Amino acid sequence: MNKWLHSWRAAIRIARRDAWRSKGRSFLVLAMIALPILGVSAADLTLRSSELSTEENLSRTMGAADARFTDAQVSGVPILQDPSGETNTTAEDYQDRVWPSGPTDVTKTFPAGSTVLTDSTGSAKLSTTHGLLQSEVRELKAGDPIARGIMSLQDGRFPEKADEIAATTHFLETSGLSIGSTLSARGDTRTFRIVGSYELPNDLKADQINALPGAFLASYAKVLEKSGLDTGEAYTTYLVKSAGGFTWNTVQKINTKGVAVTSRAVLLDPPAKADVPLYQKEGWGGFEDSAAARAAELAAAGTVVGLAMLEICLLAGPAFAVGARRSRRQLGLVGANGGDRHHIRAIVLSGGLVIGVAAAVTGTVLALILTFALQPFLEAAMNQRFGSFDVRPLELLGIAFIAVLTGLLAAIVPAVTASRQTVLASLTGRRGVRRSSRVLPLIGLGALLLGGAIALYGSVVSDQFVVVAGGSALAELGVVAMTPALVGLFGRTGRWLPLSPRLALRDAVRNRGRTAPAVAAVLAAVAGTVAVSTYAASREAQDEAGYTAKLPYGAVSALVMEDGGRDVPQVRDAVQRLLPVDSRADVQRIQVGKTGCAPYSEAPGCGRFEMVIPKANECPLWITTEDGSDPSEKFSKEQRRKLAKDWRCVENSGGDLPGGVFVEGGLIVGDASLLKVLGITDAGAQKALAEGKIVSFAKAPIDKTGTIAIKVIADNKKANLADQERKPIPGEVKTLPAHLVTGQNAYGVRALISPEAAKAAGFTAVPLGSFFATDALPSAEQRQKLDGELAKIGSDVSLHVEEGFVSKTSIVLLALTVFAGLVTIGAAGIATGLAQADAEADLKTLSAVGAPPRVRRTLSGFQCGVVAAMGVILGSAAGVLPAMGLRLTEERQELRFYQEALDQGWGGTQDVPYVPIVVPWETLAALLVAVPLGAALLAALVTRSRGALARREAA
Repeated sequence: MNKWLHSWRAAIRIARRDAWRSKGRSFLVLAMIALPILGVSAADLTLRSSELSTEENLSRTMGAADARFTDAQVSGVPILQDPSGETNTTAEDYQDRVWPSGPTDVTKTFPAGSTVLTDSTGSAKLSTTHGLLQSEVRELKAGDPIARGIMSLQDGRFPEKADEIAATTHFLETSGLSIGSTLSARGDTRTFRIVGSYELPNDLKADQINALPGAFLASYAKVLEKSGLDTGEAYTTYLVKSAGGFTWNTVQKINTKGVAVTSRAVLLDPPAKADVPLYQKEGWGGFEDSAAARAAELAAAGTVVGLAMLEICLLAGPAFAVGARRSRRQLGLVGANGGDRHHIRAIVLSGGLVIGVAAAVTGTVLALILTFALQPFLEAAMNQRFGSFDVRPLELLGIAFIAVLTGLLAAIVPAVTASRQTVLASLTGRRGVRRSSRVLPLIGLGALLLGGAIALYGSVVSDQFVVVAGGSALAELGVVAMTPALVGLFGRTGRWLPLSPRLALRDAVRNRGRTAPAVAAVLAAVAGTVAVSTYAASREAQDEAGYTAKLPYGAVSALVMEDGGRDVPQVRDAVQRLLPVDSRADVQRIQVGKTGCAPYSEAPGCGRFEMVIPKANECPLWITTEDGSDPSEKFSKEQRRKLAKDWRCVENSGGDLPGGVFVEGGLIVGDASLLKVLGITDAGAQKALAEGKIVSFAKAPIDKTGTIAIKVIADNKKANLADQERKPIPGEVKTLPAHLVTGQNAYGVRALISPEAAKAAGFTAVPLGSFFATDALPSAEQRQKLDGELAKIGSDVSLHVEEGFVSKTSIVLLALTVFAGLVTIGAAGIATGLAQADAEADLKTLSAVGAPPRVRRTLSGFQCGVVAAMGVILGSAAGVLPAMGLRLTEERQELRFYQEALDQGWGGTQDVPYVPIVVPWETLAALLVAVPLGAALLAALVTRSRGALARREAA
């Protein structure tokens, strides 16, 4: 035992001395191993520090309170909730009866002697130095000890008077205001003074102001109501502190009064799943990750880690081989003095151990320093503060162990190779006879075939991406194992090459022990790049084929739904001033009720309208039944498939305009200028508008008499109650003549009525926005200026500029190509360094027989280029397999989803899935040509033309 320890101690000392003497090579390998350790350790520290404990999360959400009470809005009927209080439902199933809806007096549920803080949230448009800013308004006595932790005071103080507010730091940065400034809400004559700044630890980019309870929202709602605008609703909860807290039994008692409770005590000590009545209710059992899903995630993570370690080993292995060859005289002296093969292996392995330990320490220490130093930037990127700087020693030690293991694995092959050399060959510098293994290529071929079969099974039979990825990884490992044999095959092409590349190729083939790892490293890097770039290019082709333009190319839409379109004139002016506008078409929408009502708002005085679909035009699969049953269940699978292609079911009933704006039935108010902007060339459309007809681009709402019926619903709340009771929704029906336009893309506009016809029919129209045709596609600078102008207006403007399909993967492909090039050049450079060490005698022989000095530089360049070329060719071939497997798997999944949609009668609006496999030839060309050429030129430039003079070793 002592003898073993002494031998390893001596081996480590020798390895440490060699590493210190060869600082450049040692630093290269150390950096190779330490960089991944640095990244993984920093990610672990960031993830663990950003994960909040239950106590930390409670402090940020409810301060020092024992519970947060929330009205479930079910008119006080009993509810069931989960332990977090975020999910709840009524305890009773109402089925065909009207679902209870209405407020509950939460104040009656507070225990006697409790301390309560009201926490209300709303929104308002606030004046800033730039214009208006839509912001959240929170009424909470933030300075109270119960609220401590919800807001972190940065400067000044929290409000103490009704005319004082505090604001988040992000709001102050965005608005241009500061502590001491005053602001007011739009339309409100009152002013508020900013007395402090704070931040929300869980949302650092929130635009929010804080006022005392009752100081802002109630009076602002009255201002909106006077202006005829929708007041919206403030969301109010209650922070409650009570002696003894709130146990799970107490929470359940409060639930019987229609109030949900988020309890500190319950979250710190949650009840068993069997003790939660909500989970016992059908359909509310909770969702947990399956064991198979967790196993798949672990398998994927293991595959990534394994491939990363393989890549590092392949890159670092030749560097250790360089060290072993340069130290072969020293290793020969060890053998001459009684050392056996075990001692030789121990010395070389100790080099891997020393570098691995140094890399582990360096990577871990740098990760700690950088994560701590960059904490503010990481928090800003994650948009939340760390809970604490959480260091988990066991996890960091596990990551560091990977570095040590990687160093040892990288040194195994050089150690075995060095130990096989005879003492005489080591001392004299002779190479001896080298034979390649005949078993390893066979193992590699078996792994390639098995991996390919697994990947094929995963893509054709199974739907698991993990199976495809695992099979592809195994196939790639098989190609790596076959690399020495493949290098030999490349050597047969040398007969057609000039002298220098033929010498380089012959040298690479004769010394496969150093060439194969470098080629395999290039292969692995290029295969990953080709796989990702092939998948990305294929996905891009699929996205381009499925892209649907929202407007004609270059056209612009600017629509405003809020406040009855009050800011539409300013928006139109900004667009017309800053963009190259050729023509403009102003549009309006029909408003039912008071001007500021949002669509489907249940606020008093708010209504809507509906486009009535004639019975004959209704899709049989979508007809509303009196008992609430699914009408599609009456049809067989074959009938549903046939109906899915029926025109009545193909037509989409939505009304989404560009920018995601929803207008009831897609009906907007406009004139013939809109037809011009949208490129509508139907000759009868303009005439129909002039005659007071509705121009419809959908067939469904037009009945057999050629008219369209529009039902005006005066009260949304009553309409929703009638819908819940499955009763006819009351409303006035107005019938107008229609003109159908077919074969034209109206870009979300389903029907168009002129302002005169709308007024004659008794409709009230409010501004919606405008559509613009442009002389040229707006530039990025023009877009930025327009965005700035619209931000000053303060309205929620839905702006859409039709640029056609824009590729989002070109930058990714470029980055992958650059990464593969760097790895390729690095791996080839390592192989070239080893080649120069091995071929020193050959180079001196060439000089002795009269070869010019440039031969040395030329030969080094070709040696590097040959390694890079072989790796790129093999990697390109190996990388296509996983991408094809993943795409075939996706195609099967999408086809299955499409067939299931047809079976349910919903697939008629969808196209047959198009899942192409596209090879990115530009990326492959860059890899196949530019990378080997760049590697060769770089190696030639850094190689000296003249070597040192040879000197016979002393006997």
